[in-house]
Amino acid sequence: MTAHARPKDQGLFGIVQGGEYEELRKQSAKDLVSLDFPGYAIGGLSVGEPKDVMNRVLEFTTPHLPENKPRYLMGVGSADSLIDGAIRGIDMFDCVLPTRIARNGTLMTSTGRLVVRNAKYARDFRPLDENCDCHVCQNYSRAYIRHLIKCEETFGFRLTSYHNLYFLLNLMEQVRQAIREDRLLDFREEFFEQYGFNKPNAKNF
Repeated sequence: MTAHARPKDQGLFGIVQGGEYEELRKQSAKDLVSLDFPGYAIGGLSVGEPKDVMNRVLEFTTPHLPENKPRYLMGVGSADSLIDGAIRGIDMFDCVLPTRIARNGTLMTSTGRLVVRNAKYARDFRPLDENCDCHVCQNYSRAYIRHLIKCEETFGFRLTSYHNLYFLLNLMEQVRQAIREDRLLDFREEFFEQYGFNKPNAKNF
């Protein structure tokens, strides 16, 4: 704690652990809250467990963390997990996912996953996402970005990374607006339907 003795300059978060065990999570949260951290992180999730297990752990963990301090879910970056996390009281997320998959030519779009390096996009001059107003979608085509990715041009990786980050930032703005309007559960259903999560064998990232 001495390295972080100036709370106005830094915010040290306590990390709640305990695997899938409710009592361990509860005890970990209780001990950390007693130290009065500026915020609290939830670790040990998104490491291969099913999504329903992660959601269940969040449901019995977040109630033990202060509502007036940020609650941060570590290593989570898929669209469905961001929404499900927000529903369960999470305020903050971080993850390498949007930039990692971007380097492989995989994009997050309003209608689901798009792998722009696939051959079928070689002469597709539409934007990555026709419903997106980011700089990439307004100025570059799928065909051009595919060409850059196939040639391993750094500019192509930058464009796909920019788009994915923009997509998630825009998604979280929609989540905040849905919270303000008290319609987050409805927003989840609408988004999941449009994104294709409700389809059998739907693929996430």
